[in-house]
Amino acid sequence: MSLPLFPLNTVLFPGCNLDLQIFEARYLDMIGRCMKQGGGFGVVCILDGHEVGVAPQGFALVGCEARITDFQQQDNGLLGIRVQGGRRFHVLRTEVQRDQLILADVEWLDDEPEQPLQDEDADLVALLRALAEHPMVEALNMGNEALGQQSLANQLAYLLPFAEEDKIDLLQLDDPQQRLDAIQALLDELQGELFA
Repeated sequence: MSLPLFPLNTVLFPGCNLDLQIFEARYLDMIGRCMKQGGGFGVVCILDGHEVGVAPQGFALVGCEARITDFQQQDNGLLGIRVQGGRRFHVLRTEVQRDQLILADVEWLDDEPEQPLQDEDADLVALLRALAEHPMVEALNMGNEALGQQSLANQLAYLLPFAEEDKIDLLQLDDPQQRLDAIQALLDELQGELFA
């Protein structure tokens, strides 16, 4: 499967919303094609390089499909789009086109079926509700309810202020319980740093 990539300094997770301003010709063309064909593009986190200009040298080989859910002309004249994370993928090969757009051959990663929330998830559910009240999170319009462990893990991994490398590791985990355990471990680490 061939997928155009949009390398960013962020990690997108399935079911999560991201707002982008598009101004580079390669991405305006890519968005136009996606909208015509009803397809998406891949968001991968930059490890070496920049969002603007030449294609970054290094980026995560695991990413998330982005599907356009809304678009509008911004006050500054730029195209603003909202995307929602779709399927996770692994990058097999890439090719940089003349306009510096990266095309990738990807394989889709299987997600475990959604599992019901457990009693021990109550603290993390409460944390998600608290996060959802923040104006920046509220503006993303993702709701504040998790439908199950997968949904809870994706939203927390996306919204919490973890290092990008940690978020990439979380995105690679297939099992929602493993992802929730890893999130809890990262939270414990953050708390330890706060009180050290």
